Amino acid sequence: MQYSKLLLPTLKEDPAEAEVVSHKLMFRAGCIRKLSMGIYTWMPAGLRSLQKVERIIREEMNRAGAQEVLMPAVQPAELWQESGRWDYYGKELLRFQDRHGRDCCMGPTHEEVITDLVKREVHSYRQMPINLYQIQTKFRDEIRPRFGVMRSREFIMKDAYSFDVDDSAAGEAYKMMHEAYNKVFERCGLKFVAVEADSGAIGGSFSHEFMVLASSGEDEVAACDCGYGANVEKAEVRYAGGEADSSSVPPLELVDTPQQRTIEEVTTFMKVSPEEVAKTLVFETDKGLVVICVRADHDANPAKVKNLLGANYAELATDEDVMKVTGAPVGFAGPMGIKDAPVYLDNALKGLPSFVSGANKADAHYKNMVPGRDFTPTGWADLRTIRQGDPCPRCEGTVTVARGIEVGHIFKLGTKYSEAMKATYLDADGKEKPIVMGCYGIGVGRTLAAAIEQNHDGNGICWPVPLAPWEVTILPLKVKDEETMRVARDIETKLEAAGIEVLLDDRDERPGVKFKDADLLGVPLRITLGARGLAEGIAEVKERTSGEESSVSLDDIVTYATDWVVERRK
Repeated sequence: MQYSKLLLPTLKEDPAEAEVVSHKLMFRAGCIRKLSMGIYTWMPAGLRSLQKVERIIREEMNRAGAQEVLMPAVQPAELWQESGRWDYYGKELLRFQDRHGRDCCMGPTHEEVITDLVKREVHSYRQMPINLYQIQTKFRDEIRPRFGVMRSREFIMKDAYSFDVDDSAAGEAYKMMHEAYNKVFERCGLKFVAVEADSGAIGGSFSHEFMVLASSGEDEVAACDCGYGANVEKAEVRYAGGEADSSSVPPLELVDTPQQRTIEEVTTFMKVSPEEVAKTLVFETDKGLVVICVRADHDANPAKVKNLLGANYAELATDEDVMKVTGAPVGFAGPMGIKDAPVYLDNALKGLPSFVSGANKADAHYKNMVPGRDFTPTGWADLRTIRQGDPCPRCEGTVTVARGIEVGHIFKLGTKYSEAMKATYLDADGKEKPIVMGCYGIGVGRTLAAAIEQNHDGNGICWPVPLAPWEVTILPLKVKDEETMRVARDIETKLEAAGIEVLLDDRDERPGVKFKDADLLGVPLRITLGARGLAEGIAEVKERTSGEESSVSLDDIVTYATDWVVERRK
């Protein structure tokens, strides 16, 4: 490929809107261009790398026995109403009507479509197991798209769906996909970890996220040396203490706290630490309102609240709902005297003999509150988000919390969709049973962006060879010199004949411009042809990632570059 014939517009400056390294470098290296908020055009260089991720995914999916299909992007509302997700999925679901007034949506995922397909085509246990996948454009109307293709509204995703006769067979399919995902991300040259995760809007009983570790990651993962790992939304908090002795706690006392709403204000006013205060939060769920208490220095975990109730969602209630349930404005809510909602306390509160809490009236708090003496909670549960240094839920060690980028997510769906949509099969005895499902997603563009987050320096991208748009770039420094260009084109031709992807920079530009663009674009191996080197019969070679430089004879350069690239392909 000749640079002069390529649409590869590089930029010297970072775009003003870019927040993370991958967003900045993909813009500057000419990989993407913005069309509108959260919607991008993939330029030739970026598309070449994107297609390499897709190729790796296809090879591993096919190797695992999955079959590729391609489903429609536009989906009828009837399918989503049948599964029960039309009403609660949220505003991320782009809904519209066709010319006949029929409700439709732009698919953010394809559980409904694939379940409908399989229920029409698969009727017997003899037709399973089966695993179908696609690589297709999705749309989720994110309220705040950011980080370039890492959180865009329109994106390319690989989604696969397995169909089995029972939980045991579905577990084998899940295990096979777990192994396939490990191979995909290993071949992409990524440092990643698979962690337990909350299933979110997809649903199901169990899931794992594949997280690329990077400081720019939106998610946090908790891990221990014993091998335990989980997204902080999912990570269990093991309460290591016992129940505190409350026998000598003085009676409940009402304290006037005028205008003392925040934790900082209350602790300062009452001369207590945050560890001695219980903050009371009201959550709205599709199961109704619920009151949650956690220690003031801890964070309530909405995913755990959702899972505790078996709800589809859980989010902080409005000020009006807080007043409705507690009778108090925000900042003065407490767990005592609640009649219209269940009250759950986080396990960590067991370690306090008593605590300070809102009094469910404006400008007042209680101190010396003791659960079981002063009020009876509905129950106790793990309701907080895990923190650095918390006890590991699997061993006697402690967890470390790090940031990560989710690039893949696999789910055990069970019969959530098959029962709702009546996708059944006849077993060996002729009995009708629901099909057991799993689903498995990879964000293709996110994977590429995550690779850049892990592989860059101050000069640009440092592509792993398997994802690089080109594997070798040739830089002739004097393009008007016939001998220089003859040698450059000869090397290009021979490398391409050997199966190496080559970018020949034949632009009439200053050497400094070519070097900067080569570093920005991140091609793994650079071959420079200068007048002095050619006179001595050598080419200068530089490895992009390590920066290692060497001189190689022109007679050996094709073999050297070919062997170097092939050794690093996955």
